[in-house]
Amino acid sequence: MTEPIRMTGVLDPRDGWEAEGCPIAASLELVGTRSAMLILREAYYGATRFDQFTARTGLSDPVVSSRLRELEAAGVLAREDYREPGQRTRKAYRLTEMGEDLLPVIVALQRWGNRWLSPGEKGATEIVHRGCGAEVGVRLECDEGHPVAPDELDLKYRPA
Repeated sequence: MTEPIRMTGVLDPRDGWEAEGCPIAASLELVGTRSAMLILREAYYGATRFDQFTARTGLSDPVVSSRLRELEAAGVLAREDYREPGQRTRKAYRLTEMGEDLLPVIVALQRWGNRWLSPGEKGATEIVHRGCGAEVGVRLECDEGHPVAPDELDLKYRPA
């Protein structure tokens, strides 16, 4: 990034305001733990049951239970009943629209990790387009669909 994101309007100068109500801080409060991100990863990979989350994340039962409750309470996951033949009713978890909206974050973290933390390491994974096999990426674009370079970004205040 050649230039920092430019502050505009009431946000300029930077020292003239506090970052209260910051959406980045609020997002990290909810999904900023390793355990929450691993549970989300597994939900994107198809895990729906408690035992799948514990087995695939390597997290303890209490940690998985706590994170699933938090993610459900926030609306990222929804809990539904399921019952296998001859078994008691249990709970399954599925991503909500709110949870599905986090997928680009997971893809970006995976690509960043492949590039900077484990380049060429055995066991690394990548997400590819089923149609052509090319690796899937995340790019910056505005809501009008225009690609946006990092030096074209402004931060502006959005009133409530």
